[in-house]
Amino acid sequence: MPSPSRRTVLATGSALGGGLLTGGLPTQAQASVDPWHTVLDDADLVWQRMPTTWYEGPYLGNGFLGSGIYADPDSPTKAVRFNVQHSEVQDHRPEFGSLFGLARLPIGYFTLEPVGTITGLDWRLGLRDAELTGTLTTDRGTLALRALVHNDRSVLAVEVTPSKGERGFRWVFHPADAISPRAASKPLPDGYRGNDPAQVAEYDEHHGVSAAVQPLLAGGEHVTAWRERGRGTSRTLYVHVTHSYPRRTALGRALKEVRGASQLPYSALASSHRAWWNAYYRKSFLSVPDARIQRFYWIQLYKTASAARRDAPVMATCGPWLEPTPWPNTWWNLNVQLEYWLIHGSNHLELDAVTRALSEFRDNLTKETAQPYRADSLGIPRTTDPQLVNGAVSPLMGYGVGIPGQDPPTPEVGNLTWALHNVWLSYRHTMDERILRDVLYPLLRKAINYYLHFLEPGPDGKLHLPPTFSPEYGGNSRDCNYDLMLLTWGCRTLLESAELLGINDELAPRWREVLARRVAYPTDANGFMIGADIPFSKSHRHYSHLLAIYPLYELTGRTPDERALIERSLAHWVGFEGALQGYTFTGAASMSALLGKGEDALAYLGELMSRFIQPNTMYKESGPVIETPLSAAQSLHDMVCQSWGGIIRVFPALPAAWADLTVHNFRTQGAFLLSAVREDGVTRWVRLVSEAGAPCVVRHGIAGRIDVRDERGRTLRYRDLGEGTIQLALWKGESATVTGRGDRPDLTIAPVRPNTQAPRWGLPPLTAA
Repeated sequence: MPSPSRRTVLATGSALGGGLLTGGLPTQAQASVDPWHTVLDDADLVWQRMPTTWYEGPYLGNGFLGSGIYADPDSPTKAVRFNVQHSEVQDHRPEFGSLFGLARLPIGYFTLEPVGTITGLDWRLGLRDAELTGTLTTDRGTLALRALVHNDRSVLAVEVTPSKGERGFRWVFHPADAISPRAASKPLPDGYRGNDPAQVAEYDEHHGVSAAVQPLLAGGEHVTAWRERGRGTSRTLYVHVTHSYPRRTALGRALKEVRGASQLPYSALASSHRAWWNAYYRKSFLSVPDARIQRFYWIQLYKTASAARRDAPVMATCGPWLEPTPWPNTWWNLNVQLEYWLIHGSNHLELDAVTRALSEFRDNLTKETAQPYRADSLGIPRTTDPQLVNGAVSPLMGYGVGIPGQDPPTPEVGNLTWALHNVWLSYRHTMDERILRDVLYPLLRKAINYYLHFLEPGPDGKLHLPPTFSPEYGGNSRDCNYDLMLLTWGCRTLLESAELLGINDELAPRWREVLARRVAYPTDANGFMIGADIPFSKSHRHYSHLLAIYPLYELTGRTPDERALIERSLAHWVGFEGALQGYTFTGAASMSALLGKGEDALAYLGELMSRFIQPNTMYKESGPVIETPLSAAQSLHDMVCQSWGGIIRVFPALPAAWADLTVHNFRTQGAFLLSAVREDGVTRWVRLVSEAGAPCVVRHGIAGRIDVRDERGRTLRYRDLGEGTIQLALWKGESATVTGRGDRPDLTIAPVRPNTQAPRWGLPPLTAA
């Protein structure tokens, strides 16, 4: 067949580059089927019986305000609970630490109380519009509802249209005790007590505006304000939450927001809300032939945007949907990192709160570092509040930044460096030099400098670390792999960054010395150890001892021996049952993808789905946690595209069953937007758009001779590097499309057909025994 014509490339090039993102359709004359509508509508969660827990029910949010919805545990057939929680609402008593004195505080919930007894329901959480719709049936009639947490106004709006027998339904607000959720599972610190009860009153009798004012012992307050307003046969509840500290100014703002929002009918609120969400999804596209995993993936994109915004607090362990939990704050020894990985490939850097928070609150990180090292070092505690403050340090109240070679406190010191790897990913996926210059370089310099205070030569002439702690394994070890691996990545990244920024740093010789002289990572016959003193010899959910493999990609299997070491370490890690948890399997899936083992990666994701993921795609261990399903979406990314080491790898680890696959505007390192299609087990075409003019090397996976053309259909010169890899010179804004020589594929972006049917996420009706 002839090469793609200039007309074909022109038409599809503009569609792939921008038209699709604003709703336009490529080629095939504005086909009536919108691919985003197709995959999103297919991924909607459906409930045909009442959810009873956070792990089963619908959830709404905008990074700040969140609502989880399920039967009221106290009267499951008489009321439905709409939780009201907010990611900014916290206590302010640092003397009791991040787990008690700075913990997120529960706010309360509304109950929707029908006239009759609940007998059934039919609900749908529509991803495309981020809206819950459906019907609640009772023995007295029906309640048709629509609910959303508005993207901009941060208002929970619930419109209920009752049948005649249900016109007497009511809403009731139940304020929660303003005490750390950890109090339910751990002893209280001496002197700690909960805040005084909330004061509920009607503040605008004429307009029916009520509020619950929660005073805080430390000063400040949080306020939940609400109003119910009828229009025709429908009644709409409007709810807003405001937090203020140290002044008590939240009440006035909350009342103002509710009054303003309630002037608008539900449909008017929904219109602007839907516009934001519809544009959000169109920034990227992914379709795989596994129906259950594809639906799961799009739900994670919904969940992430419901839980994260750049200007919102960094996600706590359960996002904005606070529930009773032993982890009522933000965790930095794995949770945060995993929560935000998927924003890069999915092209959603607008959700990057990690880079913003580490930059904004860097002075607090200085205060969290031990006094002798504050002048030139930084660390982040295991747990912090949204301002990166830990407060009092003890195993009961909060885990601080330890000191290598000392205990207590636990010498867990690598968490900031790992968090900065997320910042580095944001830089690499945007090539925004401001991130590198203003955030990553200065903070990483001080994080690595903390290690340099303790690195000492041993009798073998190598540089060694005194005992430090590998997250969650237990025990302190010399030459702990968690820290050695992060130290190595940090020194290499600082040297590369200094060169890019044109900085002649006085510490550069020391960084080079570390790379040349640091002790080898401790290993034994089973692979990587925890450290020189501690072998890996028990079941352990965390892969802190394997970070050089993933996500740092310092070890990638370049040689047969290195590959064997990775395989041996991975098999030994997951070979211990007992303590393995969900993110064990997402980490194993991504490590398998690194090795090109698509079947293994899919098998690990299958284990995750069958053993750990809950009906609404949430996840639990000792309490609700959010990072594992989000990191599973990143594992899927790693199967579809990898761009570490300066090479974009297209479809590097697909299982044989995934013969068809479509990806569009997948963001890679180097700030490229990748689109590609696989049909019948063959990659048909690959397209890259350069946003920054960075060097472009792509392993396209197209067999035989190829054509490479620009957005105008003109032939582009390239350098063949072998193994299906080429090097291109693309300026900022330019694109290249790679096809088989003489092939003329259809460049339309469309969903692929599923291999088999799969149940929707949510709750199906109970089947007869």
